[in-house]
Amino acid sequence: MDVLGTVKSITIPAQRLPHAVRSGEWFDGSSVEGFARIFESDMFLRPDLDTLTIGEADGVKSAQVICDLLTPDGERFAGDPRGVLARALADAGALGFDYAVAMELEFFLLNPDPAGGGVRPGRHDRASYFDHPVDVASEVRQEIVEALDRLGITIDASHHEVAAGQYELDLALSNALKSADQLVTLKHAVKAVAQRRGLLATFMPKPIFGAAGSGMHTHQVLTDPGKETNAFYDRADQYHLSSVAKHFIAGQLAHARALCAVVAPLVNSYKRFVPGFEAPVAISWAQMNRSALIRVPRAGSSDRAAIRIEFRAPDPSCNPYLAFAAMLHAGLSGIGQKLPLPPPVEENLYAFDPERLARHQLGQLPGSLAEALKDLRQDEVMRDALGVHLLERFIETKEMEWQSYEKQVSAWELDAYLETY
Repeated sequence: MDVLGTVKSITIPAQRLPHAVRSGEWFDGSSVEGFARIFESDMFLRPDLDTLTIGEADGVKSAQVICDLLTPDGERFAGDPRGVLARALADAGALGFDYAVAMELEFFLLNPDPAGGGVRPGRHDRASYFDHPVDVASEVRQEIVEALDRLGITIDASHHEVAAGQYELDLALSNALKSADQLVTLKHAVKAVAQRRGLLATFMPKPIFGAAGSGMHTHQVLTDPGKETNAFYDRADQYHLSSVAKHFIAGQLAHARALCAVVAPLVNSYKRFVPGFEAPVAISWAQMNRSALIRVPRAGSSDRAAIRIEFRAPDPSCNPYLAFAAMLHAGLSGIGQKLPLPPPVEENLYAFDPERLARHQLGQLPGSLAEALKDLRQDEVMRDALGVHLLERFIETKEMEWQSYEKQVSAWELDAYLETY
């Protein structure tokens, strides 16, 4: 996967796999976004056999394996997003923690509309949250879940979301590297199944004006690797949060604006961060409040394993390796600095004006990708999380994306100004 989260691949015959495992497969890294410059382009792929999956289509078997990127010297390449997450997990391990995540992944199934030049929800999909419509898209959703199960990806639940044509897959809690690997495969599988049924699956954060956007709410847990105990749990606390959990939340709140550039990386991502659609707008935490950036879902007093910290800023367009690495480093920085946790805000944050936010000492999430990139550039914790090489490539690419967007003349401008002026 390149720095932008685009999956790259090569195909080799099955009989060459032993050679690839022993010696790797060489490729030209200079042709991949954010990887390397022309004069340092030679790299090789090292298959991670823990990710090996075997599938069959039209009677033909094929295997898929995710690879690590190495330099000619056999060192991990600094621009490999998977390596960035592996390094972050090693940093957590040195502090005595494992980091696991579970995702609520939202996406749209749309009918291509060649005549209108765009897309639209399915003709019969007028359903909303948790409805059970009998239509093609519901059948496709079930096919997706079955296909993922065959690939070894466990879906705890799936359901219709708020908007017409919008669905959610809830992935089981797993080690962050395994979860990121599964997301790579999952998104391809979802698109492939939808395409076979004549639908377009999109993980674009906000494809339809006036409808809910698609998020990737991420539930996080730190555990003790040996005892597998939940380091976030404290039975005596009002919210059942340990001091580790409180510092972890405080760290993510402290770096929230810079984090947004990584977990919500598109120009379009910031059109999701608007009041009224259950997307966060202010830097706050709560238990019941779904307008908060971080939520601590309720759990029974004896349900130690159920205590999780839900970070609601990510969307499914993000590079999961970079997103999880950045989120983990932000949380660990809070633990290392013993940052104090501000009080929760359970009120509806969408009703807060800037003056009221200031009274509660609440910051706001960036209003655009440009704002988020400015914060990312100045954030030392994020620099450590991503590494200088990858951070610079990421910011450079995303600034070009923003500049290209700013120069466009939109349909809204034409509708508002063309005839009036």
